[in-house]
Amino acid sequence: GLSGAEQMKTLVASQTVDIPDGIKVTARCREVSVTGPRGELHRSFKHTNLDIQIIDGGKKVKVELWFGNRKQLACIRTVCSHIKNMIVGVTKGYQYKMRFVYAHFPVNVTITPDKKCVEIRNFLGEKIVRKVNLLEGVTVNRSEKVKDEIVLEGNDLQKVSLSAALIHQSTLVKNK
Repeated sequence: GLSGAEQMKTLVASQTVDIPDGIKVTARCREVSVTGPRGELHRSFKHTNLDIQIIDGGKKVKVELWFGNRKQLACIRTVCSHIKNMIVGVTKGYQYKMRFVYAHFPVNVTITPDKKCVEIRNFLGEKIVRKVNLLEGVTVNRSEKVKDEIVLEGNDLQKVSLSAALIHQSTLVKNK
């Protein structure tokens, strides 16, 4: 086979993301900001060696890589997906729904008035109160129609999903 040095490198690879109307995207030194009706999100892609530019008079974001190997080429699409998620976040936002499931002890869940913290009581009849602080920019509400359901909302997909995971982790049963 070929040694690593002889493997073909792609001269230039690029992918673009369309910017919808009403959304402003700026890119400076691999730091991308997206502004839309629901607010603003920033994300740094400094760990990649990609060129990120706004082209077509602010209508598209172009993510480009010169002389990349396969692993680096994979980054292009990932970064594009992140930028798309940011655009969806500032237009529609993200919502995660969670339901409580219990066999015997009804779980009591309290949401603090600022909607930034969830307290879980009577989990398996335990007296301990589990507190989960949500990440910045994520709010939680009780579902009005469905019993035992909470809804997490926010603009940043990663923060919303991670908050959901933190709540989930707080009630995992260990070594049973």
